[in-house]
Amino acid sequence: CPTPGDLRTANGTRICAQLYTDNSPYYDQCCGGSTLVVYPGSDVPYMPHGWVATVSSLVVGTRCELTVWSRAGKKGKTRNFGA
Repeated sequence: CPTPGDLRTANGTRICAQLYTDNSPYYDQCCGGSTLVVYPGSDVPYMPHGWVATVSSLVVGTRCELTVWSRAGKKGKTRNFGA
């Protein structure tokens, strides 16, 4: 997995979080599969098509916080993730 400080696009734009579809109990095999990028200031009340209940691992960048909800439309229980 990338380190929280390394979350940047190829042109250097900061990324707040990356979500991945594949995970493993072995750290060197985590953060695989498809990747969903979350940019600073993003406000997404619904997961993109094909991403509902598929995130297995994530990395949150420095100075960012990712809040997720258990139900669509920002409803249900919340959980916060940070670097």
